[in-house]
Amino acid sequence: MGVYFYYFCVSLLAILGRREASSFQPTRPLFSLSSTAIAALSPRQLQFWEDVDEGIDDVAKYYETEDMVRVRDFCSRAKGELPLPEPLGEGHLPSEEHVDGLTARAFWDVAEDPDKFPWARKLEEHSKVIIEEFEEEVLVGQRQASGDGIFAGDSAWQSKVMGGGWSAVRLQRLGVWNVENCRMFPRTYNLLRELDIPFAVRGVCFARQAPGSGVAPHSDGRNFILTSHLGLRVPEGCWIKSGNEERTWEEGKLTTLDTSFEHSTGNPTDGERHVLIIDFWHPDLTEAERAGLEFVYDLRNKFESGRVPFRQPRGNKRKNGDEEEKGLAGLWMTLTGSK
Repeated sequence: MGVYFYYFCVSLLAILGRREASSFQPTRPLFSLSSTAIAALSPRQLQFWEDVDEGIDDVAKYYETEDMVRVRDFCSRAKGELPLPEPLGEGHLPSEEHVDGLTARAFWDVAEDPDKFPWARKLEEHSKVIIEEFEEEVLVGQRQASGDGIFAGDSAWQSKVMGGGWSAVRLQRLGVWNVENCRMFPRTYNLLRELDIPFAVRGVCFARQAPGSGVAPHSDGRNFILTSHLGLRVPEGCWIKSGNEERTWEEGKLTTLDTSFEHSTGNPTDGERHVLIIDFWHPDLTEAERAGLEFVYDLRNKFESGRVPFRQPRGNKRKNGDEEEKGLAGLWMTLTGSK
C-alpha cells in the first residue's frame, strides 16, 4: 500500500527530470509538463520515451493487436500531453499513472466473482497453508529474536507515509521474486504460483501493523492495479478504509481495494496485525495492455540501473534492417523469448 509507487516516482524523476523527489506527495500530480518542457527534454530523456513508444509497438505486434490506445494515452499523460484524469468516486485520487476506462471501485469482493478472479476463492480455500507456514516461520522466529525479526521497512519516506508501525517481508518486488525470502516460505510461494494470479508490477509481501499504529490516508494514484490483503492474524478492532467505506480483515479471507482511492488503516489493539498483500492487474485490462504496462515499468528499471546504454534520439524514426532488433526497440521480443 503506497510503498512501490514511490520507487517508480523517484526513478522516473531522475530519468525525466520532472522535479525534486523530496517534494513528491502521493496525492499530488507527478508529471506536470507543458509541451515546451517536453520539447526541452535531454537526449537521455527523449531516448527513454522513444524506447517506450517502440516497445509498445513491439508488444502490439506480438499480440497481433492495434488496440493499445489506452496504454499510449497512459504514456502521453505521463509526459504531460493529456490532462489529469477526473476522480471517479468519493475519495478517488488518480494520478498521471492512469489508464482510461477502467472500473473504479474502492473495495472489490473478488472471491465472489470467479469469472474475473478465478484464483481468489481458491486462495481463500487454501489459506490455511499460508497461515500455518507464516506462524511457523515468522511468528516463532520473531519471538526468538529481538525487535521485529525479519520484518523491515523500506525508507524514511515509507515510514512517513505508512507510519513507523508498518513493516514487511517481501516475496516479490517489481516483478522479481526474492529467492531468499521465498525459500523461507516454500509452500506459500508454490501456492501463489500454482494459482496463476496475474501479479502486477508492485509486489507480494507479508505485512505487519504494530499495536497502536496505523497508515495515514494516502493514494497510490495507479488505477490499473488492485491490491488484495489475505488476513493472517487480525485482532478484533483493526480496520481499513478506502474511499468513504470502512471494513476490517478476516483471517483466511481476502480484502481487496483499489489504492488509487485514498485509503488508510488502523490497529488500535494490543496485538500485531498480519496480512499477505498481493498486487495484481485490474481485470478490465487486456493481456496486451498488461504486457505494455509491464514493459514500461521494466524499461524504467533498466534505465534506473544503468543497463540501457545511451544512444542519440532518433526523433521517433525506427531504423530498418537488422539494427532495429539490436536496440531497445526489440527489447519486448527479448523479454518474451520471441524472434
